[in-house]
Amino acid sequence: MKIQRVVSDAKGRSDAVSFNGLAYVVAYDPNAASGIEAQTRNSLQFLDAKLAEVRSNKEALLQARVYLSDMKMKADMDEIWCEWIGTSKNWPQRACVGADLGDDVTLIEIVVIAVQKPEAL
Repeated sequence: MKIQRVVSDAKGRSDAVSFNGLAYVVAYDPNAASGIEAQTRNSLQFLDAKLAEVRSNKEALLQARVYLSDMKMKADMDEIWCEWIGTSKNWPQRACVGADLGDDVTLIEIVVIAVQKPEAL
């Protein structure tokens, strides 16, 4: 089986990689919007696009890790997440972790593992 890579604009990494029926995707706000609500919405939109590139979607998520630069933002992020993820049939196993994301602009990164879908999504 061949490894598929969706190369990132950032040197040395991919936004998504798929192999053997699984997709591994990282999402962030490419616009670095102001505030956790906007960054969460933009990150989830980016995640939807990258999942589609590797023939998957949010209904096929197995696991998600949400990294926040400040855990005080978790409730606001959760509100947007729950709006996006929908009913419990879509809920992945999820953890939320406080992390230094490397700058004062990035508030959230999301890392997921999903099952790839057949060609006809």
